[in-house]
Amino acid sequence: MIWGAYVHVPWCRVICPYCAFAVVPDHPGAAYDAWADRIAWEWERRPPGFDGLAETVYVGGGTPSRLPNAVLRRVLDLLPRQPGAEVTAEVNPEDLSAASLAGLQAAGVNRVSLGVQSFDRRHLRRLGRPSPIAALSLIQRAGLTTWSADLMFGLSDQSMADLDLDLDHLLAAEPPHLSVYGLTVEPGTPFARAAARGRLRPADDDLWREMYDHLVVRLAAAGLARYEVSNFARPGHESRHNRGYWQDIPYLGLGPSAHGLAPDGSRWVNHRDLDTWLTAPDAIAVREPPDPDREARDRLISGLRGREGIDFDAFAQRYAMRPASAEVRRMEAAGYLEVVGPVVRLGPAGWPLADAIVARLVSGLEPLRTG
Repeated sequence: MIWGAYVHVPWCRVICPYCAFAVVPDHPGAAYDAWADRIAWEWERRPPGFDGLAETVYVGGGTPSRLPNAVLRRVLDLLPRQPGAEVTAEVNPEDLSAASLAGLQAAGVNRVSLGVQSFDRRHLRRLGRPSPIAALSLIQRAGLTTWSADLMFGLSDQSMADLDLDLDHLLAAEPPHLSVYGLTVEPGTPFARAAARGRLRPADDDLWREMYDHLVVRLAAAGLARYEVSNFARPGHESRHNRGYWQDIPYLGLGPSAHGLAPDGSRWVNHRDLDTWLTAPDAIAVREPPDPDREARDRLISGLRGREGIDFDAFAQRYAMRPASAEVRRMEAAGYLEVVGPVVRLGPAGWPLADAIVARLVSGLEPLRTG
């Protein structure tokens, strides 16, 4: 059976003002060993079906590059992996040196994802982020199998010229993979409070759309093809782990706030609070039994975000339902969807509106008629 593992590292040097993830500030004496002990405890109590060898492992956060290499190695050594498995660790610029990158590779990491976000000092200062230039240079020389960078757009007071300068810097490093994220103001964050006081002005819908379309054109010209709404890659450098999410391949979630999908279709969410997760009799806060209707919705939501789309005949055979045909035809006529035989995927006009399009199709799911 194909499966992956996600491991959540909760520590960050500082909490970014836009971040709503389950993270805590790093400090001397942080409970790294206790965290690794609990990951091992979770592994021993994993749900049935996670046997054999993992195809992918993704260590995210938080900031995995804050971990001592010995702790990271201990956790990765727990997880049996296929030869050539993709092992990704998220890294921040301030943590990287030639020695730390070598330590990551020695621990088993063969892919890193660097949080670039921007190169503009003004935007970096507002985001609470360091310059990524030195880290990019180190990653280029590290001999990794592949690597990725994250870039944000739609920042407060960001212009198209600002975005182009960010792209100039980043594309000069020839990244094999790039993830792009429009700024989202999450409730409860410092950015949400600043926006409520009128001190933060993210891009409006028209500028957001213009920036997204511009990114697609520039990245395509640089050889980075869009294979998911927010993800672009050179051939052979797509994220195998993330594609597993979009294809509903089972994954084992380990660590505070981690989600998991078991082979039988059941899902779970771990306790979000670090201390609770470390000490609770059960690390899992929420359990959801297998639910065919939910599985159908999840498959539609995730599958339509990728360039392959969904085979609606296979979908109907598996779930005994399909989206309303009239809705699909309307969206095809408007250019939001493309229909090639049984396969339905986003059309040129649909990519920037993926969430809204998928929501319409999900709300229109109907059971197959029999007899």
